[in-house]
Amino acid sequence: MELHWWKAGLVVLAVLLNATGSLSQSACGQAPLNTKIVGGNTAVSGSWPWQVSIQSLGSHFCGGSLINNNWILSAAHCFQSSQTSTLAFLRVSLGKQSLQTSELNSLTITVAQIINHPSYVSSTHDNDIALLQLSSSVTFSDYIQPVCLAAAGSTLGSGTLVWVTGWGDISSDVSLPDPQNLQEVELPIVSNTACTSAYGSGSITSNMMCAGLSQGGKDSCQGDSGGPLVIKQSTGWTQAGIVSFGYGCALPKIPGVYARVSEYQNWINSQIGSSQPGYVTVTASGGSRIFSQSLSLSLCIVPFLLSLYIF
Repeated sequence: MELHWWKAGLVVLAVLLNATGSLSQSACGQAPLNTKIVGGNTAVSGSWPWQVSIQSLGSHFCGGSLINNNWILSAAHCFQSSQTSTLAFLRVSLGKQSLQTSELNSLTITVAQIINHPSYVSSTHDNDIALLQLSSSVTFSDYIQPVCLAAAGSTLGSGTLVWVTGWGDISSDVSLPDPQNLQEVELPIVSNTACTSAYGSGSITSNMMCAGLSQGGKDSCQGDSGGPLVIKQSTGWTQAGIVSFGYGCALPKIPGVYARVSEYQNWINSQIGSSQPGYVTVTASGGSRIFSQSLSLSLCIVPFLLSLYIF
C-alpha cells in the first residue's frame, strides 16, 4: 500500500511538471494584492509586484520586470547612451507605487551588469530585449514578486486582453503628474498583419507583437519602455511582451509595439544559467476586440506609456 501511494505521488508530480514546464513556475506570476478585473488608471500598491523602475542618477528612465531573485527583463534601447549604460549611475527600484514617496515595502538595488541582445538593431527595433543582473539577491514579499514568462510557442490571438504598466507620460509630451504613481492600462492584442499596415511593410517582425485600440486613447508612452505586457492565466500572471516603440502615444490606428518574450526563451536561459525563470505556455485565441483600420469609437480613457524616448 505504501508503494502504491509512492507511485501515485510520482504520477501527480509528473502531471504537475507537464502542466507547468518546471516547478519554479509555481513561484512566479503571483500578485496577492491584485484584485484587478477590468479598467483602471492608477494601480493599487502591490498590484504589479514584478514592475521595477530603472533609474540613472536618481531619475526614472525605463521600466522592467523582475523574473527571478537576481534578474530584470527590460528593453535594449533603454541602454544605448552613456548615461543609461554606466553601471555606477544605475539603480533598480522594486516594490514601488510612487516614484516620489518613500515606501516601506520598496527597495533599491545597484546593477551588476547589462546584457543587451547581440542582434538588437536600433534602426528597426528588432530584438529589443535586455537583461540586468542585480548586484544582490531579492527577498520576495507581497510587494516584490517575479513574473512568469511566456514560453516558446506561446500564441496570443488578436483581441486577447492584456495589461501594460509603467510610470511613463500620460500622453505625448505630458509627464505623469506628482506623486508619479504607477499606471496601468488594459489593451487588446493587435495582429502583426494589422500592425504592419500601420507601420509599413517589413517593419513588424516575428520578434514583435502589437497592442492597442483602433480609436486610440490607451497606450504605452515615453518612460514606459522596457516595462511588461502581461496576461492573466489561471495559474497567475505571465509576461508576453516588453514595451518597445511606437509612433506617438495612444494615437488612433497606431498600436504600440512590444518585443515578443516567447521568442527569447533560449537566449534568456543561456544568459541567466541557474535559477531559470518560470515559463508558461500561453495559448489565447483572442476575442471580439479586433483592431480594424476602419473602426471608429468614441471611448477614450487616459493612460500612458511608450516610445524610444530616453532623456
